[in-house]
Amino acid sequence: MPSRTLVTCSDFGRALRTAAGTARLAPSSHNCQPWALLRLSGADARASAARLLRQPGGGPARADSEYVAVVLDRGRQLDSLASHELEMQLSCGAFTQLLTRTLACQGWWLERAVLTDEPGGWAYRSVPAPVRALRDAGWRPDWSLLAVLELRYAGMPEGSLTEYQELTAARRTNRGPYQDRAVPADVLEQLLKPAPGLAAEADLDIRHLTARTDLDRFVSFVARYAGRDFSHPEAWRETYAYIRPTRAEAERRGDGFALSQLFGPLHPLRAAALRTALRPATMRVLRHVGYPRVLASRMAAAIRPTPAVVAMGLTPASPGAADVLRAGARLADYWLTATRHGLALHPISIVLQHEDLRERLQSCLGLPGRTVFVSRLGHAETGFPPAPRRAADTFTHTL
Repeated sequence: MPSRTLVTCSDFGRALRTAAGTARLAPSSHNCQPWALLRLSGADARASAARLLRQPGGGPARADSEYVAVVLDRGRQLDSLASHELEMQLSCGAFTQLLTRTLACQGWWLERAVLTDEPGGWAYRSVPAPVRALRDAGWRPDWSLLAVLELRYAGMPEGSLTEYQELTAARRTNRGPYQDRAVPADVLEQLLKPAPGLAAEADLDIRHLTARTDLDRFVSFVARYAGRDFSHPEAWRETYAYIRPTRAEAERRGDGFALSQLFGPLHPLRAAALRTALRPATMRVLRHVGYPRVLASRMAAAIRPTPAVVAMGLTPASPGAADVLRAGARLADYWLTATRHGLALHPISIVLQHEDLRERLQSCLGLPGRTVFVSRLGHAETGFPPAPRRAADTFTHTL
């Protein structure tokens, strides 16, 4: 890749808009994009941020610092399964990593961060006193505070902004067929190298399953159990709500995914038949004749040629929200590294979303900790279209 000129941007408002435009490309379950970004620029908001960040001596906000908050927008989260709470936190962690790395590429370095559920911080889903004071400034009741970040302009970019933006734009979920060729061992080693920023503190075990016996166990597990989600009425109803009939509709909505992003290019008649077959009312009938098992078998057949599966597990026995946020940051960095090496990922979260299935999978494959992410990993045979995204100004706010 040719060298790129390093650039900085001392105007924080402009730098933040650029960073939000990149961070919006973070992965999220069903492409629901459950995050919101707050610039804390008013006097009360800056003072609240300083208190949450535990400034030494309890002093006021620094004049040369800028403050932002990342929140979970509960109006956009998935909630049909208990495991979706963790998935939303993981997505917001990935968003935060892309945000802070893009800011660093413009000369704005992360000085300090405090996350929910950290010792001495605020409990997850609670409203800490400094935030309660911001209700009149525009704080919304359906926001859950996840992270408060302090940034300072250093004038020295971490790397090429253009390169990072291009790499982030190239990252996507590829559900198509993968080539039956091994991922080189040195590339797998690169994927395990420590990541910068919030990702550096992730207490995460990353395993690459490449032995044929392990891969066959995983394929068999998917074939046997992946139909659970298709036959679960509430979970499937929520999933179907994010399936758009056409790519144009997905782009207009800015979230979810078109049928072509799930199944690849489709003839109009096949697309119409699939839309009918996948409707929740239809699935309630078809589940009695084994249709969910057919879908699970097709998924397993697509996975079978994949040369590797990556599994990520949190080491703490009872991880808190802060642990999951950092794991999401590490996932984002891992995925970008894979993209840089020409690799594709296709998360198979369906085997983790039910607690009993997750425990069985971990026992079957000998995975330690609490597995939070599992995905195919390999060289895709063809490219896959990018998922639609909301404009950054729809989730960025100033208090």
